[in-house]
Amino acid sequence: MASANAAVDRVQAHTSDAANRMIHEAMTERLVHAALHPDGIEERLGELEREWDVERVLEANASTLGLAGLALGIAVDRRWLALPVLVAGFLLQHATQGWCPPLPLLRRLGFRTQQEIDRERYGLKALRGDFHMVEEAMGRLQNVLQERRV
Repeated sequence: MASANAAVDRVQAHTSDAANRMIHEAMTERLVHAALHPDGIEERLGELEREWDVERVLEANASTLGLAGLALGIAVDRRWLALPVLVAGFLLQHATQGWCPPLPLLRRLGFRTQQEIDRERYGLKALRGDFHMVEEAMGRLQNVLQERRV
């Protein structure tokens, strides 16, 4: 999981402070709204299940452009074959550095990392009360540990 977190950190590190702030503030506003209107939490959780993270959007766009370039290269003009090469280079750059040319635009459009989506999901679940059992279990565990020390 450390490598997944490193990838997320690289995306956020290569995103402007303004875009990161916009994404965070929008999430905070949605959580405040959910706290004030808890009847909408289930619907919002469903939306989060369907939300595409920035990695998925990059992959889908890259494969679409790559296939289009390949088809145009075969059917129209061989020079179109440069498009899949360019797209593959962008994907390699993103895989190694966490940045590629489309990333700033996608982040400004509000596409989030999976970790950012999960933060909102866990915030909504906490508002819904999903984690009260965890607190109870931790309390029982602490009691058991204290009894063993005595």
